[in-house]
Amino acid sequence: MSVNEAFEVVVVGGGPAGATAADRLAREGHSVLLLDKAGRIKPCGGAIPPRLIRDFEIPASLLCAQIKSARMVSPSERQVDMPIDGGYVGMVNREAFDEFLRQRAAEHGATRRTGSYERIVREPDGTAFVEYLDQEGVAQKVKTDLVIGADGALSKVARQELPDVHVPYVFAYHEILEVPESAKRGNFDGRRADVIYDGRVSPDFYGWIFPHGDTASVGSGSAHKGLSLKQSVARLRATHGLEGFRTLRREGAPIPLRPAKRWDNGRDVILAGDAAGVVAPASGEGIYYAMVGGQLAAEAGLQFLETRDPKALRQARKGFMKAHGRVFWILGIMQTFWYKNDKRRERFVSMCKDPDVQELTWQAYMNKELVRAKPGAHLRIFFKDMAHLLGLVSP
Repeated sequence: MSVNEAFEVVVVGGGPAGATAADRLAREGHSVLLLDKAGRIKPCGGAIPPRLIRDFEIPASLLCAQIKSARMVSPSERQVDMPIDGGYVGMVNREAFDEFLRQRAAEHGATRRTGSYERIVREPDGTAFVEYLDQEGVAQKVKTDLVIGADGALSKVARQELPDVHVPYVFAYHEILEVPESAKRGNFDGRRADVIYDGRVSPDFYGWIFPHGDTASVGSGSAHKGLSLKQSVARLRATHGLEGFRTLRREGAPIPLRPAKRWDNGRDVILAGDAAGVVAPASGEGIYYAMVGGQLAAEAGLQFLETRDPKALRQARKGFMKAHGRVFWILGIMQTFWYKNDKRRERFVSMCKDPDVQELTWQAYMNKELVRAKPGAHLRIFFKDMAHLLGLVSP
């Protein structure tokens, strides 16, 4: 296998994390190869917060819907609406969104290549090469100084280069449905996301119905291997009047539950996105955190390329956990406690009626930081939480 190309950085995976990392490095003038498989769309609800749109300059044309409220549905089918006051949740179709990010990276100088990553090999002096199969299945080999593994929750880069790092995950499955015009004039609300907390749909996560303009994503996730997610989605469709909607696609993928304890191999590899485990517990939100992780991986890579000090690669995880570690910790506790059984799910949905809960939830989501300016609201929520935990109030 001959080597006829060299890149300072090879980014494996062209999703939001990889494309963001490639774009950042290319803008700084570094030679970047963005290697991505062809023809795969990741299963994803497609929700992005206003902060992502601002921070990463996402054009409004990519939004297929703007969600103005969420409806939380309990096991007893109690419905609690949570309107978004003065804001929205943007919805994107991943096929178009990811391609926009990859194309933007290419416009800024990254070299795009369709192929399947195989392995990293090194010469005795430590020089690294990335081997991959191109679209025709022909083996290719390129020299590089740095590899960014952004190749998903079951990252091949991570398994090879950080074999002692393990990230637990749930498996998510969704179906993309065509929304007929009659539904848009009926009960289907294209500006509302439905979130279903029901052990029959998922014993440890939740189900969802997210509008995408002319389509909708209906899905569920769980770490329970005995659960049929296809049956869960069929139940959702039946109970929400979606059985007659035409199914356009069916997709499934693993979703990580918590950030990996280490993102770099101490040498010349760093992880980003799902490969690094940056999906928020409880909510399963991943696009924003993937792009932030990709950006931080690129910034750590810039420092590494300048200094050649592998310790620089540690800064990506440190920076991410400093900014978002507390939120992930709180959400992890929420998922562990409130998703444990249907009795607790019932109480959790009941809590969502509270105006303080609604305001702080949406402010934290849209701005991606904990709301510290309202200690009174936090205190009220604390006592209400305790009342629910102790069973002093009815669901």
